[in-house]
Amino acid sequence: MTLLETQRKMAAAVMTPLTPGGHVARSMRAEAASFLKPNDRLTSLERLEIYSRSYWYRLLDSLRDDFPGLVAVVGSKGFERLSRAYLRECPSQSFTLRDLGSRLESWLAEHPEYAGRNHRLALDMARLEWAHIQAFDGVAREVPGPEDLGALTAAARFGVQPYISLLELQYPVDELRILVNADPEGSTTASNFTLQRSKGKLRQAHRLPAEQVFLAVHRLELSVYYRRLTEEEFRLLGALAAGRTVGRAIRDAFAKSSVDAAEIPGLLQEWFARWAQFGWLCNPRKTAKGRPS
Repeated sequence: MTLLETQRKMAAAVMTPLTPGGHVARSMRAEAASFLKPNDRLTSLERLEIYSRSYWYRLLDSLRDDFPGLVAVVGSKGFERLSRAYLRECPSQSFTLRDLGSRLESWLAEHPEYAGRNHRLALDMARLEWAHIQAFDGVAREVPGPEDLGALTAAARFGVQPYISLLELQYPVDELRILVNADPEGSTTASNFTLQRSKGKLRQAHRLPAEQVFLAVHRLELSVYYRRLTEEEFRLLGALAAGRTVGRAIRDAFAKSSVDAAEIPGLLQEWFARWAQFGWLCNPRKTAKGRPS
């Protein structure tokens, strides 16, 4: 057996899911013996189990660290069941654990049984927490200069930074996620939450009331922030991100709006100034260093 063949066999064995009890399946005994020698203390299977358990518990811990809000929604035991099932069907395909949860929302949408009565809430939280990861280290593109914004016309085009996620949510999971982060015990102990301000603690409740939320998940000075938007601002940013001209994006954003037409110029001035301050707008086809992407 060549070194490459041995490495592939080892990788496949290590990445085989553990049993519900957290052990390597006994059926792996012959496979382990084909590339691992026993020693005077451990069998081939026991030696494999050291590596396999280290691998799987690292994945499980990483997923829990990345999705503390989802832990709060489904409970600690529920999240463990969810994680094991997800990783069995969606194994890691990246060199970095950063990407481990990239398919969690779509997988959870097809497996509502792992969210109990809180399926929609769990989906919103999974979307928010993956957006949080993307905002933290996603690519940035070149920011327009003052001359670009000063010469703003209806035909102009601006992109929205690719690390920014624009989320239309059915639950206020942004507030819940902030409370979970602020509470040292809240992320692992309960199954259903409502927002409680008393003493900054999370309190158990039967459900989190639904509330439509338009949210931008972005970063500023290496920190991730959640900023709520009006529906019109949300639609305008989405249209710009889709490549529409400024004029077309404005028409789309206010097409069904109840905002008085006289107020629109002031809102646009305020929004574009804020986006420029935060660095949200970009020249679509260039990275922060000006390289074509």
